[in-house]
Amino acid sequence: MVSLERLVLIGIGSPAVLFGLLGFASLVDRPLGERWTGRLAAAGMALSCASLCTALVVYVTTRTGTMLLSYGAWSASRPGGIALEFLLDGLSLAFAALSTAIAGIVAAFSSRYLHREPGYNRYFALFAMFVTGLLLVALAGNVEVLFVGWEFVGLSSALLVAFFHDRPAPVSSALRVFAIYRISDAAMLSAAVLLHHVAGSGSLSLLFGGEGRADAVALSSASATAIAVMLVVAVAGKSGLLPFSGWLPRAMEGPTPSSAVYYGSLSIHAGCFLLLRAAPLLEQSLAARLLAGTMGAATAIFATLATRVQSDVKSSLAYASLTQVGIIVLEIALGLYAVAFLHLVGHACFRLLQFLSAPNVLHDLHGIEGAIGRRLSPGAARWETIVPAHVRRLVFLAALERGFLDEILDRAVVTPFFRCTTWMARVDRFLCDIVSAPVPGTAGDGSAPDD
Repeated sequence: MVSLERLVLIGIGSPAVLFGLLGFASLVDRPLGERWTGRLAAAGMALSCASLCTALVVYVTTRTGTMLLSYGAWSASRPGGIALEFLLDGLSLAFAALSTAIAGIVAAFSSRYLHREPGYNRYFALFAMFVTGLLLVALAGNVEVLFVGWEFVGLSSALLVAFFHDRPAPVSSALRVFAIYRISDAAMLSAAVLLHHVAGSGSLSLLFGGEGRADAVALSSASATAIAVMLVVAVAGKSGLLPFSGWLPRAMEGPTPSSAVYYGSLSIHAGCFLLLRAAPLLEQSLAARLLAGTMGAATAIFATLATRVQSDVKSSLAYASLTQVGIIVLEIALGLYAVAFLHLVGHACFRLLQFLSAPNVLHDLHGIEGAIGRRLSPGAARWETIVPAHVRRLVFLAALERGFLDEILDRAVVTPFFRCTTWMARVDRFLCDIVSAPVPGTAGDGSAPDD
C-alpha cells in the first residue's frame, strides 16, 4: 500500500507541477494549445483528488493520529531555519480532499466554458496556483508554509478578478480586492511574527494539533489573545466579513468558473477552515471569540439584506454565500466545530452548483414563465407587513448601497492614507532640496571662493 506521506506529496505536487509548467510556458511566450492545457489541468486535478481522497481513507481506516511531515529546512545553517512541514489530521485531509474534488469539477467546466478565450492558458496557470496555495493552507505544518499558501490564494484571486484586463472595471475591482487582501496578509504576517517571538517556533502542531497540544506552547493570556485577534482579522479580510465586505461584489468581474471556486466554494471558506484549525487557540481567548462571533453575526445580517436587492445573479449569490459564511464563523465562535465543518462542506458544494449554473438562470426562468404562461412575481415578505414604511426605506437604501462600505472605507482609510503619503512626499522633497542646496562660500553657490 502506498504510504500516507507519499499520497500527500502527490496530492500537493500535482497542482504545483501544473502551475510550474503552465506558468513557465506563459513566461517564455510559448503557451500550450487549448487541448493540451485542458487535458493537463484535468489530469493534474484528478490525480491530486485521487491521492488526497485515498490519503483520507487510509488515515481513517488505520486510525492514525496527528502526523507532522517535515522535509528538512531552507536556510538551515542556523537555528530557526524555515522548514517545509505538513500537519496531517482528519480535518486537514478532509478539507484538502474537498478542495481538490471541487477544483476538478471546475477545471472540467472551465475547459469548455473558456473555449477560444485569449487568456485560456493564463487562467489555468492561475487556477493551478490557487489550488496549490489552498492545499498549502489546508495542510500547513508551520506558519511559513501557511503564509506562502495564503499569499498564493490571494494573489491568484486578485489576478483572476482582473482576467478581462482590456476593460477598466475588472482592473479597478482587482486593485480594490488586492488592497483588502494586503490588510489580511499583514494581519497574518503579524500573527506569525508574534508566534515566533513568543513561542520560539512557528510550528502549527503546537497550536492546531488538537486537544492537549495548545498548552505545550505555554502562551500567556495576552499573547494568545493578540495572536488569535490577528488571525480573526486575517480571516475577516479573506472571507469578506464586515467591515471588509465591500470587495466581494467587485470580485464578480472575473470569469464565472473562477467566481464559483473562489467566492462560492473554496476561497471564501478558507478563512473559516483556518478558524477551525485554530480552535484550541481561540478557546484560550474570550476576546477573539467574541470578536469573531460579532463579525460573523453582523456579516450574516448585512449580507441577508444586501442579497435581496441585487440586480444580477452572481452578486446575489455572492452575498448569499457571505450570509452562510457569517453563520459558519458564528458557529465556530460558539464552539460548534463539527456543525461548522459540516455546514462548510454542504454550503461549498451547493454554491458550486449555483455559480456554475448561473449563466443559465435567466434562460431557465424564461422557460418556466413560458410554460406557465405568465411572469413570476414574488410575494410580499412577512416582515414588510410589520416594519413601518420609513424604516423599510432606510433598510432598503442601506442594502442597495451595500452598507456604504466603500464610501466609509474611502473616507476613513483611503483618503487619510493618501493625504499622509502626499504630505510625506512634500516633506521628502523639501529635505532633499535642503540637502542638495549649495553651501555659501563654495564654488556651487555662484559667489567667488575666498582666497
